[in-house]
Amino acid sequence: MTAVRTALVTGAASGLGALAARRLAAAGWDVVAADLDETGLAGTARRSPNAHVRVCDVADAEAVNALVAEVGAVHRVVHAAAVGPMVPALEQPLDEVEHVLRTDFLGTVHVVRATLPGMLERGRGELILFSSLASLLPVPKTSAYAAAKAAVNAYAEAVAAEHAGSGVVIRCVCPRQVDTPGFRAAASRDPAATGRMRGVRPGLVLDAVDRSLARPAHDLYVFPDPLTRAVALARRLAPGAAGRLVGRVTSSR
Repeated sequence: MTAVRTALVTGAASGLGALAARRLAAAGWDVVAADLDETGLAGTARRSPNAHVRVCDVADAEAVNALVAEVGAVHRVVHAAAVGPMVPALEQPLDEVEHVLRTDFLGTVHVVRATLPGMLERGRGELILFSSLASLLPVPKTSAYAAAKAAVNAYAEAVAAEHAGSGVVIRCVCPRQVDTPGFRAAASRDPAATGRMRGVRPGLVLDAVDRSLARPAHDLYVFPDPLTRAVALARRLAPGAAGRLVGRVTSSR
């Protein structure tokens, strides 16, 4: 008899998180789908009897700890919860900047601190943290989001180095803009903010994650598609040229 595997998916009310939760449930995992959007969570869990929804704010450390204590042993974490309002840096209210940092960076810290100790004790587990290509090459109107995701990268690198050889597989996923309801809504509200950018399909991103998990020796970072890998490489080797390319791609002219 196959042991039940439990997955915790944050940001599971829509986009990448919702698709990840549905895929894991279809594959027979016992899935805890967490988000602040109760209506969206209900849609994610529809027709998935092994998906259990929980309203949880990842920016609240106590709420995350209570959720993980309720769930028990977590074998895979898919941490997709994030916010990313597109606002020019000097126009973004300070309280909104703080909200982005609390959700995107500190939310990651809270989830890791709540789930990783149990994985380390068992000597196995999979910790998937979603960052963004914007963490390496920010685009206009993403200053707070890009900064928070860059902090996620640094945090993931440090945690992975501290626990190398532990049996816990850690991935930091850096997709370019993903075609999610949130991105489409932002593009509709402010077409100039997205310019000619087109989102990558969420399924393609999750396929890349699955391929990396199938190879335990895979690098910490997952760049899901050829364009993302090319931009990440260009950023490292020719940052000036990469910046100019971003300027052309994000231009609405």
